[in-house]
Amino acid sequence: MLFSKKTPGPEVDLEHLPRHIAIIMDGNGRWARKRRLPRSAGHAAGAETLRRIAGHIQRLGIPYLTVYAFSTENWKRSPEEVEAIMGLLRTYLQEVLRDMEKNRFQTVFFGDLSPLAPDLRALCRQAQEASRPYTDCRMNICLNYGGRDEILRAARLYAADCLAGKADPQRLTEAEFDQYLYSRGVPDPDLIIRPSGEQRLSNFLLWQAAYAEFYYTDVLWPDFKEADLMEAIAAYQHRKRRFGGV
Repeated sequence: MLFSKKTPGPEVDLEHLPRHIAIIMDGNGRWARKRRLPRSAGHAAGAETLRRIAGHIQRLGIPYLTVYAFSTENWKRSPEEVEAIMGLLRTYLQEVLRDMEKNRFQTVFFGDLSPLAPDLRALCRQAQEASRPYTDCRMNICLNYGGRDEILRAARLYAADCLAGKADPQRLTEAEFDQYLYSRGVPDPDLIIRPSGEQRLSNFLLWQAAYAEFYYTDVLWPDFKEADLMEAIAAYQHRKRRFGGV
């Protein structure tokens, strides 16, 4: 079945959608600079784009969405910008809790939340716990997240289990190691989208991205529309995924 012509974008086969889409939400600062606005305005516009795109992914019936909200390296930005991002996140989570029954997203966090303000950590916990019953569409929010940090954390946890006699390093498999990652139980992303023209992974889902298809576009994240998402999915559907085979 092809995507309706009433919806902007290319024809997309709804019978063969990716199961898991991951997005590096890049370009908020450049979007604001082009308009001579503060960077916080770009992040606010980017947050609104996330609401729209997440809703569209849910309507398509795609069960997993993972977004890169704040990396372990983003703390290097100015205190004003970090505070603006955290303020937007606080507002977003309050909306998640308020509108949970209507939106029916399961919300899960990947990353070390301990450096966040106590009230923000509490909101993250509340959103994650309260949304647990909504399993049709799960949004993983990577917050204070880094791919290398995740792998190191998993290695430490696994080493601790080995020392405690709960694991045998001679029998370690990829599937077993996967259980120590934030993403345990989640299928690896089929499609990773990066707006803004940059073509790098930026420490995002390093373990999970091993066989993902990548889609890059010059569109800045705040300008990313439903039609751009459909372009990315259409491009994905024209790829031949071999997973190392012929």
